Amino acid sequence: MQKVIQVQNVSMRFKMVNEKVESLKEYFIKAVKRQLAYEEFTALDNVSFDVEKGDVFGIVGLNGSGKSTLLKIISGIIKPTLGKASAAGTIAPLIELGAGFDMDLTARENIYLNGSVLGFKKRYIDERFDEIVAFSEMAQFLDMPMKNYSSGMVARVGFAIATITSPDILVIDEILAVGDFRFQEKCEQRIQDMMKGGATVLFVSHSIEQIERLCNRALWLEKGTARMAGEARAVCEAYRKG
Repeated sequence: MQKVIQVQNVSMRFKMVNEKVESLKEYFIKAVKRQLAYEEFTALDNVSFDVEKGDVFGIVGLNGSGKSTLLKIISGIIKPTLGKASAAGTIAPLIELGAGFDMDLTARENIYLNGSVLGFKKRYIDERFDEIVAFSEMAQFLDMPMKNYSSGMVARVGFAIATITSPDILVIDEILAVGDFRFQEKCEQRIQDMMKGGATVLFVSHSIEQIERLCNRALWLEKGTARMAGEARAVCEAYRKG
């Protein structure tokens, strides 16, 4: 099978200031004079795995285990400190959904704005606009500024836009946990439809049941290291046992 995602010996380290700074001015003065004391935090440590075309690949782990950091590296949002991550094909990253919206604009305006960010032409959005709105179920609130939306409402619109076409790779960070159960089922069904069309799906979920239901393969991250990778049910079972 074709490998569409390859993560090779990826490590990610962040520097965090470990002293109290009273003001922004003091911070900049100390930074210029190189007087700030930093503590290094390792978010990911030598992680390697492959995802094959058509896989639905889940990532499980406790908060702080490096799941979201890994998705951002694979999506090209951040670069790893060490190692390499590559993806073959177009990626639709559903990560921090609200980050792609101007919250002062209406949902109608943001559909076009976010669509252009994802590379869709205005004509294509025109043709699929009603379908996006219908899936999001936000027709009643279409001309309301998105700053008045709940996180669940934002997620609905973001998911509807990003999945209106079938990317080669869909990267999802916890968004299926947002919204009511019925809408989660709609999202799962759309993912399954994309799988049938040959799309590869990579997603993080706190729901082990969801990983078992949707995924054929999975990775267990613990404190930035890969504890186990393989068949989804086996990984989930090991994760439950700790």
